[in-house]
Amino acid sequence: MCRPAFRRATGEPRRCTRRPPSKLLISPTFAGPQAYISPSWYVTKHERGEAVPTWNYVAVHAYGPVEFFDDADRLLEVVTRVTDAHERSGKDRWAVSDAPADFIKAELKGIVGLRLQITRLDGTRKMSQNRNAADRAGVIEGLSKSDRDETRRVAHLIPKG
Repeated sequence: MCRPAFRRATGEPRRCTRRPPSKLLISPTFAGPQAYISPSWYVTKHERGEAVPTWNYVAVHAYGPVEFFDDADRLLEVVTRVTDAHERSGKDRWAVSDAPADFIKAELKGIVGLRLQITRLDGTRKMSQNRNAADRAGVIEGLSKSDRDETRRVAHLIPKG
């Protein structure tokens, strides 16, 4: 079975020589905001020195059977829908129909679509909830000073008090 990559870095299409099993179960992980947590932000580190770095994160694990497809009409519908969703807010919007039909047809040959029928979701949220209120306040302050948007978003997810 092919690895779940749709294109090689060279842009050359990768085609499977064997079809994957029809009942293949997968478990992708969807990561949300995440950030490194410095022990220097903990009040308890300054009081007792007992602290180590950690990571705060949000993640969702999905489970279910996956269907792979390479039907050109179905792929075109998916690519068009995804493109339209991402181009919706753009100033100079691009649409799949802006490109020559023969070019799009050739590009679709390099794509393997997949459809995941989600049967279960498990969410994980680690946001310093194991720390006391003073330590959490220090983490919020430390994260809030970051120049990274994602890191500052994590600060807003940490429970206060």
